Amino acid sequence: MKLSNRSRYALHAMVFLAQQDQRGPQTLHTIADEGMPAQYLEQLLGQLRRGGLVTTVRGAQGGYAIAKAPKEITVADVLHITEGPLSLSACAKDADTCPMDGQCSTQSAFHYLTHKIYHLMHSITLDDIIRDGMPKE
Repeated sequence: MKLSNRSRYALHAMVFLAQQDQRGPQTLHTIADEGMPAQYLEQLLGQLRRGGLVTTVRGAQGGYAIAKAPKEITVADVLHITEGPLSLSACAKDADTCPMDGQCSTQSAFHYLTHKIYHLMHSITLDDIIRDGMPKE
């Protein structure tokens, strides 16, 4: 499983905005200087704004800022907006449409894995990432 560049860029931008939270709104070009294509980033930030994670401020001192405290935004929040609902397989996403529902021996494994990954992503906040508060294995 591999996340798209869209999700990687979105998470990177959100972490950057969380780090700059006390400094006020950041311009598109300031965020893009972190290694992301500006035009693509603008689309992503619009998507994150519509998802309620980013706010925009107009004017000379305007730009983009996170809409909530970094400890209130999870990795799952960001990835859900950019990728949609987490699903490792079609049967984990919607068992009712799976032609092998109830007959497939791997269905419960995919449900279990999806559930565990979902909860892990919900347990990691932007604040955890900034403070390197990730669980050590």
